[in-house]
Amino acid sequence: QVQLAESGGGLVQAGGSLRLSCAASGLTFSRYAMAWFRQAPGKEREFVAAIERSGGRTYYADSAKGRFSISRDNAKNTVSLQMNSLKPEDTAVYYCAARGTFASDYDCWGQGTQVTVSS
Repeated sequence: QVQLAESGGGLVQAGGSLRLSCAASGLTFSRYAMAWFRQAPGKEREFVAAIERSGGRTYYADSAKGRFSISRDNAKNTVSLQMNSLKPEDTAVYYCAARGTFASDYDCWGQGTQVTVSS
């Protein structure tokens, strides 16, 4: 059974930083692309960042470029999201997601971790 467990959320002032982590279990981690999504109150879930299985390539939403950095440690089955220069509009529940080699979309999700950025 695949499990993704996020941690690291919290309350931070605008301009501050947070580092989110996602611990994966029940899967061969190196065979999965990983991503972070977020959902703000009253809004649809949106893509934030993704990283390929080997960690060789990363992808970012325009809102995250230059401020967020995604990384993974295949030896520890973890993926992280370093978030700098946080803005109030970054406030959301952040979700970790996994996509298997032959999957067309991300189909494994964590429970989410709340990030609140105060102005």
